[in-house]
Amino acid sequence: MPVAHAINTDSYLDPIEIEAHLKNVEYAILATPAPSHFKDTPIQFTIFLNTQDVFSQDIKDAILDKFCDENNITNPSEVMSQLMPVGFGRSAAQDTPMPLLLIKPEDQNSIPHTVMHVIDFLGDSDQFFEAKTEGLTGWSYSYGS
Repeated sequence: MPVAHAINTDSYLDPIEIEAHLKNVEYAILATPAPSHFKDTPIQFTIFLNTQDVFSQDIKDAILDKFCDENNITNPSEVMSQLMPVGFGRSAAQDTPMPLLLIKPEDQNSIPHTVMHVIDFLGDSDQFFEAKTEGLTGWSYSYGS
């Protein structure tokens, strides 16, 4: 498998740009290669729901099931589903800002962000062959009306 290379971020959206960027966004999905020792779940998925709602476990499970069904994702494991800080990185090489889950306190303190409901998990899907076989990271946005 090819080695995944980091995506260079030139800058980050500021809070006003984040708000404008997320207008009409329902969610974003990010797919990246999982660490190589996860053979049955070669893709790390992160779903960024454009909401700050707190969900019950039943609702979290239903949302994950829906995404897995719609994207032919199998073997979801290592699931984390909660409100998290999310930044958006810009790069001249990318058409849209890359959503970034901010885990480290220093990133949360230095990168402008918003809070979103994030579902992060490992899985498998032939629909995300770029991440699965080519070692690439990709993301897409889904827009509502």
